[in-house]
Amino acid sequence: MEQNEIHPNEIELTPRETVEKLDEHIIGQKNAKRAVAIALRNRTRRRKLDAEMKEEVYPKNIIMIGPTGVGKTEIARRLSKLCGAPFIKVEATKYTEVGYVGRDVESMIRDLANISLNMVKQEFKERVTDKAREKAEELLLDILLPAPPTSAANQSGANSNLSPASSPIGFQDSPEDPNARYVASREMMRNKLKAGKLDDHEVEIDIPQSTGTGMPMLQVFGAGNMEDLDNQLQNVLGDLMPKKSKKKKMKVKDAFQSLSDQEADKLLDPDKVQSEAKKRVEEMGIIFLDEIDKIAGRESRAGADVSREGVQRDLLPIVEGATVSTKLGPIKTDHILFIAAGAFHMSKPSDLIPEMQGRFPIRVELEKLSMDDFVKILTATKSSLTRQYEALLGTEGVELVFATDGIAEIARLAFEMNEKNENIGARRLNTIMEKLLEDISFDAPDLAPDDKKVHVDEQFVRNKLQEIVEDKDLSKYIL
Repeated sequence: MEQNEIHPNEIELTPRETVEKLDEHIIGQKNAKRAVAIALRNRTRRRKLDAEMKEEVYPKNIIMIGPTGVGKTEIARRLSKLCGAPFIKVEATKYTEVGYVGRDVESMIRDLANISLNMVKQEFKERVTDKAREKAEELLLDILLPAPPTSAANQSGANSNLSPASSPIGFQDSPEDPNARYVASREMMRNKLKAGKLDDHEVEIDIPQSTGTGMPMLQVFGAGNMEDLDNQLQNVLGDLMPKKSKKKKMKVKDAFQSLSDQEADKLLDPDKVQSEAKKRVEEMGIIFLDEIDKIAGRESRAGADVSREGVQRDLLPIVEGATVSTKLGPIKTDHILFIAAGAFHMSKPSDLIPEMQGRFPIRVELEKLSMDDFVKILTATKSSLTRQYEALLGTEGVELVFATDGIAEIARLAFEMNEKNENIGARRLNTIMEKLLEDISFDAPDLAPDDKKVHVDEQFVRNKLQEIVEDKDLSKYIL
């Protein structure tokens, strides 16, 4: 098993490369991108230090401050695809103070541990894919073409008791060696299997069943930090119970994939995978804590705000460095990077308790989006809204053509609506684009061939949206 040693595959991007990757999907917010890029690079630098110094270098947690719709959450989403490290995005609002019904803050570390475990398992499976597929192929051939009874009987010296009718078709007794004919038929079947000629045939295979089911009495522990007790007890008891399986009919193509996954799991070294997953959480883990402004409340507040400060105090030891029990064993959170974000409309960062403020030394302000930013969002990003609608309606044979003046008019309307009403940033573009193309989206399948090409210019945009924009009451609810 040593040849299958698992190594971290975190993508070592330079800060400049990270910013360039983020630029493909997010417009502006240079300072936030730089801060995140430097934090990611520091993880790589730390791993190259000697053991003594490495232990002393702690991550510099980041807090991003800015209105809704400017790219805070999108930065986190894109970051998770870039870093190649265990990453989880969580909402601060779903956690409650110990003693209240809800999730406790330690569950975010347990969730991160599960993500790391799945990541390492997947990497290991990729390393043994060829071997697993070979074994799955043999198992599938055994099902499709069982060994002739005469072969087994010859080995036991009892073949004289078998009648020709008891042999599978094509394996009746003859002067030829039945084993040779079986091997030849098996190779013929193997070639058909590889060529995909058997994909639509149905076979019956054994599917392993989880032993952790059927114990509803454990569900009585439902709240607070008892939420994972059910899973933990089931894992312990599952090891003591015999493994169960059930037979299931499926097509050969699906059966081959299922058997490949089963064989890959058998080749997995649980201790090695668990050790590597734990190491990655502790050394490379990143937690994006969104909506942190929603738990920034003064102690004097009452009602629904009563547990806000309690959540912060529960969160504090996790961010500072604590040990959390998980399915991988105890996880130390000292070197996990935390990136927090919030709009801070109703509160400000100074409303966080002083200890929490001190644990997020890097603060980044995200700018409000301008009209030029809206134009770039519509055209410059890799998966811009205009490209998305062109692709979607293209499946119906409709050719959307966005003129420069049309895009400028959409951007102007989005900017004005944000100024007049609540500023929801780039999300306003989704609302306007959907309303603008509503009729075309509805009529697309029924359009005549001559009407399949649609030019979205300034006049088109005004005809569709001007009345709604001018009616203040209407625009407030529609746009």
